[in-house]
Amino acid sequence: MRSRACWMCILMKHFCSSSVSEDLGCRRGEFSRKHYGSVELLISSDADGAIQRAGRFRVENGSADENTGHTPGTWHRTDVHLENPEYYTRWYFKYFLGKVHQNYIGTDSEKNPFFLSVVLSDQNNQRVPQYHSILWRKTGTQKICLPYSPTKTLSVKSILSAMSLEKFEKGPREIFHPDIQKDLLVLEEQEGSVNFKFGVLYAKDGQLTDDEMFSNETGSESFQRFLHLLGDTITLKGWTGYRGGLDTKNDTTGTFSIYTVYQGHEIMFHVSTMLPYSRENKQQVERKRHIGNDIVTIVFQEGEETAPAFKPSMIRSHFTHIFALVRYSKQTDSYRLKIFSEESVPLFGPPLPSPPVFTNHQEFRDFVLVKLINGEKATLETPTFSQKRQRTLDMLIRSLYQDLMPDLHKNMLNRRSFSDVLPESPKSTRKKEEARQAEFVRLGQALKLKTGVKGDTPATLATTSFCKKEPWESQSFCSNFPHEVVCADSWGQSLLVSTDAGVLLIDDGQTTVQVFDKTLQIKQMHVLEALDYLVARTDKGKDSRLLVFRLSSVQKDIETKQVIRSKYDCRENKLERTKGCHLYAINTHHGSELRIVVAIRNKLLLITKKYNPCNSLTGSSPSLSESPVEEFQYIREICLSDPPVVMTLVDGPTEDSDNMICVAYRHQFDLVNESTGESYRLHHIEANKVNFVAAIDVYEDGEAGLLLCYNYVCQYRKVNPFNGGSPLIQPSAYDFHFCWNQVPYAVVCAFPYILAFTTDSIEIRLVVNGNLVHTAVVPELQLVASRSDIYFKATAAVSGSSHSSSKEMNSTSSLQTPTAYDMPECSLSSSEGLLDEPIPKTEDAQKQKKIPRRQSDPKQGAVRSTSSDRIISASFESYSEGRHLSTSSDPDSVANREESSPFSYPFHLTSLYDEDIIDLK
Repeated sequence: MRSRACWMCILMKHFCSSSVSEDLGCRRGEFSRKHYGSVELLISSDADGAIQRAGRFRVENGSADENTGHTPGTWHRTDVHLENPEYYTRWYFKYFLGKVHQNYIGTDSEKNPFFLSVVLSDQNNQRVPQYHSILWRKTGTQKICLPYSPTKTLSVKSILSAMSLEKFEKGPREIFHPDIQKDLLVLEEQEGSVNFKFGVLYAKDGQLTDDEMFSNETGSESFQRFLHLLGDTITLKGWTGYRGGLDTKNDTTGTFSIYTVYQGHEIMFHVSTMLPYSRENKQQVERKRHIGNDIVTIVFQEGEETAPAFKPSMIRSHFTHIFALVRYSKQTDSYRLKIFSEESVPLFGPPLPSPPVFTNHQEFRDFVLVKLINGEKATLETPTFSQKRQRTLDMLIRSLYQDLMPDLHKNMLNRRSFSDVLPESPKSTRKKEEARQAEFVRLGQALKLKTGVKGDTPATLATTSFCKKEPWESQSFCSNFPHEVVCADSWGQSLLVSTDAGVLLIDDGQTTVQVFDKTLQIKQMHVLEALDYLVARTDKGKDSRLLVFRLSSVQKDIETKQVIRSKYDCRENKLERTKGCHLYAINTHHGSELRIVVAIRNKLLLITKKYNPCNSLTGSSPSLSESPVEEFQYIREICLSDPPVVMTLVDGPTEDSDNMICVAYRHQFDLVNESTGESYRLHHIEANKVNFVAAIDVYEDGEAGLLLCYNYVCQYRKVNPFNGGSPLIQPSAYDFHFCWNQVPYAVVCAFPYILAFTTDSIEIRLVVNGNLVHTAVVPELQLVASRSDIYFKATAAVSGSSHSSSKEMNSTSSLQTPTAYDMPECSLSSSEGLLDEPIPKTEDAQKQKKIPRRQSDPKQGAVRSTSSDRIISASFESYSEGRHLSTSSDPDSVANREESSPFSYPFHLTSLYDEDIIDLK
């Protein structure tokens, strides 16, 4: 595979379907938080029926739809991922420590001290230089990625401004002492432990109090098998790995314990039957001291399903927030799982399958460990723990600030940069600077090594799965494609692409076919197969128009090899009143009525399809004209205060007059009622500069919501069309927000994931909570299409990491403490393996009707056979600079990407406080 090849990829194979209705249901974004359980008041009582304790817990049992079939938009299977994995979130350890970087100290307008760390790094050796920045404040850390440009200098002030920190009591000063690395590493460790300790409590059939459960001296045979499944039995005395608070010198906490390593995380289990037992102490204080102070506890309960079940209120603990109830069935040799989470714990995955029964024991182990690790991380965000963490961070930052500030007048802190070695500087100065940098790097590398030896290394690629395919893995779709892509949409198994050479139809294993010549410049398009329409916005400025073609007519031209259509052959396809349009939105996947909203400066035109009793979503009348323009009708015009930058149609709860239009302009998102034209303020953005990205409509249990994407932020807002005439829609308890690590130019939902596309990476998070699950480095990335499958273009294969999902290869290997410095990194997919692998077609894909192709220039390149049920990627021989594509924003308004140059030195970072240049070497 050539190094300069570009790839066009399809992601999320299990969200793609050959069934139109099923595909549209998934893309519509119908999801439910009920997959993550519901909150219940749980009460425990004694033998006499008196209430002992009560508590509110979210109960997950996977039985909400246990007896119903799967519907579009729900999960057919559960994808098991660690959320916010340390490999992606512990930036200081990964990108900064042991490398030349810069650290600053300052105070904000409220006199609270802060620290800023900046490093220029090469993303996973993909020759993609980026600035990684971390802002340390008492409220937590904020991390952003900024693109590197050889022609632009980046100032410290601009970095802080991107982090919404623009006013200072004291401007940032640089810290030169190498020991600052040790202090910042301590600050990062406050985000939570890399290793985990979980309690395991054995409960016999009929035991309903914690005193009874903690008094079990031994467990059953099935409990011993469960412990063996969880991990390995280790001898505590002399143990050198992670000990989880157990005594490894004098056997005061027992002789043996259960331990394992999962995806780089060391886990020690506090097993009730292995902790010291006292016949005199009925409360078993020593056992409760450990298990009662674990955030997460597994309860293994014997007995049949009909027996009285465990309740969290049976356990007297103010610290344990999550209980995992496990039952084993000898008849079916299966495990059943139930999760109890304290009400304040945020949602965390993976959601339990329905029913929550696991016959594959290894899959059960993977699921339980991932669920518990994610659960403990989520618990740290509850008020109980977050307030403690904030107090600790505040104390550490203030203490560090007080230690460093006295040296301000001793020239340890000043406005000079790390690498202000100019060509005319004295030789002695250069040598002194080089010696200081060498000492800085030496100390950082020593810290990194020491952290790895202790076992506190963030989870890395120590174990790589060779059998599990992640849903975001890419597959090759087309190679040697030499054209600049403007926009595209999928058409069956093919891709209709608007390029600088015209509109082309690309299919697997077929020669590329030209559909329209280059006189027709299409800027936006939608292929509506169910309605037999192709909707496109052409040209730009005053000449821009909205065109509608009949797909069957276009297909006929291809089959009969008619003359390629030009701009002048499409005059009959222009929709009236659309001249000068700069943006349009369409409800391609909602309801039976097709609605199109066209933006012409600050005017919105609502256009709908005329009702035809012979027409439906699945077919059309036999006698139709070649141009479908007459089948559309103009409804009304709506005036806005400003031209919209982003526009999305939102379906109301009824199909009469509750439909809304979400528009973005200036510093706000507004909702416009389609029937009345009334405008409601949905969200106002408090920022000096706003970069609108997208507004994505999602539907939770049938109720509309919007994911509002701008700058680094993704904000979820519930939509209520019945607002009582109020000009402002108030936030609801269901609203939430999260931040991307880098400003995206496009955002795509592929439930349960949401993907952010930047100039050189794909950031994948969960829609339900915004937690990060994966980041893939893709140099010179350009999103091409995303309505069905997701196609993108880049200059190199996708780079990322896959963690193992199974227990380590053997028991002895899992006993070794993992270290970061000797762990190899694995790419997401290799160009010689995955991309050259033959891709079989699914049965549904083979049944789908193929579109014949006419012959064209053989230099277009070879295209291999693929299936849309796979994640597909296509390589291009040469990549030409092109604008980024977004289906929800105006493509013409998106700035062209900056040309990326090879990773070279020096790189400059400008400090506007004294106009000094910071040169990272």
